[in-house]
Amino acid sequence: AANVTVTAAFSKTQTTVSFADVSSDSYCADAVKWAVENGVTNGTTATTFSPNAACTRGQIVTFLWRAAGSPAPKGTAKVPADVLPGSYCYDAVAWAIENGVTNGFADGSFDVNSTCTRGQSVTFLYRAMGTAPTTVNGFTDVAAGDFYAEAVAWAVENGVTNGTTDSTFSPSNGCTRAQIVTFLFRTYNQ
Repeated sequence: AANVTVTAAFSKTQTTVSFADVSSDSYCADAVKWAVENGVTNGTTATTFSPNAACTRGQIVTFLWRAAGSPAPKGTAKVPADVLPGSYCYDAVAWAIENGVTNGFADGSFDVNSTCTRGQSVTFLYRAMGTAPTTVNGFTDVAAGDFYAEAVAWAVENGVTNGTTDSTFSPSNGCTRAQIVTFLFRTYNQ
């Protein structure tokens, strides 16, 4: 019957992120830790991250959506039929389409389970967060008219990734989970 005041004090606890397949000196160690601590992704098991496993188009869009705070889609997107309602990536794909991050493919599919390429991954990041690059890429395998050309220039200019050699970007090469979380980490921590 008396007035009671309840107060709460919150403090950030140190999260220990440790996976048997990600050594502390790996190029992706900080990125994996960031991704797990920020709810972008978890390991594939309690003890493994599977850094060398292929990262699918559904996964990268979901990682990007989670990094953006998992915003609710507005319901205005025509989500491709191969992205099933209730699937782990449905809201992420809807959000990505609504925000111009992706359009899917000309045949109307999103191709959820296909490995995301280097060209696609930097394009998703660029469309979500990038600003026009001030340099032109000098890669022999990236033509000025390619859909990813501006995104590649942005990614290199902003330290998201480099080429696979001094003269090539390898835009059609598939990306791994380690590479994708590293691209995201570098984008969000510039």
